[in-house]
Amino acid sequence: MVQSLTKYIDRSEQPLSEDWIADLPERIRWIRLLISIGTVLIFYLFGKIVTRWLLPLLIRKWVKGDNLSNWLESIRKPIGAIIMLIGFYTAIEIYIPASWHYEALLQRIVRSLGIIFASWGLYNISAVSSTLFAGIYRKLGMDESSMLIPFLSKLLRFLIIVLALAAIASDWGFNVNGVVAGMGLGSLAVALAAKDTLSNMFGGVVIITERPFSKGDWIQTPDTEGVVEDITFRSSKIRTFADSVVTVPNATLASQPITNFSKMGKRRISYTLNVALDSDPESVERAASRIETELRSNKHVHPELIMVRFHDINEQSLGLMIYFFTNTTVWDEYTRIRQEINLMILEILADEGLRLAYPIQRVQLESPADAEAVRAKVTT
Repeated sequence: MVQSLTKYIDRSEQPLSEDWIADLPERIRWIRLLISIGTVLIFYLFGKIVTRWLLPLLIRKWVKGDNLSNWLESIRKPIGAIIMLIGFYTAIEIYIPASWHYEALLQRIVRSLGIIFASWGLYNISAVSSTLFAGIYRKLGMDESSMLIPFLSKLLRFLIIVLALAAIASDWGFNVNGVVAGMGLGSLAVALAAKDTLSNMFGGVVIITERPFSKGDWIQTPDTEGVVEDITFRSSKIRTFADSVVTVPNATLASQPITNFSKMGKRRISYTLNVALDSDPESVERAASRIETELRSNKHVHPELIMVRFHDINEQSLGLMIYFFTNTTVWDEYTRIRQEINLMILEILADEGLRLAYPIQRVQLESPADAEAVRAKVTT
């Protein structure tokens, strides 16, 4: 009995005939069948333990917040399918000897199903991977609401599908090298034909990653000025102050200097008052001192840098430089504060008896005798 059992269970025996099951003793067939069924049940129970107990325990350490359930559902079924696939393959290997004629075909089918199930799990993970990319963005100090996150997620899913199909085709004996080479030549042709589109897409990646501006920012470029309404991978939409929308290619924006007024922490006011040339120096000095004192006591003026100086003497006027910053950067509040300060300056100038300079043109009139003497010198 032992020799007979050894003969039929030995995995190294020669290839069996097509009716090999009929050649087995009935007792050995039932033993193998029961072991195979038991193997499937063990793997089924193991899969339940892994998907219902171990996975939630591990994922809780990696994922925080409301995305825990999404991560669990994305990999629960693929992992359960992989465990059951291993169980069925093991059961078949136990029941059927290794010398079975279709053993190679069975292994290929199992490998293909394993690739499909693994790709299924990776695809689902990439679909809910926004939390992973958001965590990376937070560590890099980048904006989590950037549209680069969904783009990376879609790109990752596409690569998973392509790699899975290539792996399955290669395992079944298909030559994927020619397909890859053809795709390379096709990609080169597409790249040459869509050069501008690709440059705009790369410009969009630069804008999204470096974040020179965001939606709602007031920016100025050499060609346009306005508020950013939308940023895509090809272009950005800017609403001008004339209430029109300008669509600018990202390649153009990425190669131009951009002034982002929304990033200002304070707003500058700088100009020169030209007072009359015959103004009293003491009055000019008192006016400069009073204006500076008023600016320093104004709660809307940033106290870091305030300068009021008599710094210029021109042929027609005396230059009084005024230089300071407002705390607010909002355009409406800025113009209101500037108006109040301008009115204050005019009152101080009036109190000190100072007049603003007007353009002066001097005309010198010569007497007839002087004119005759000049002509005589010229002729001689």
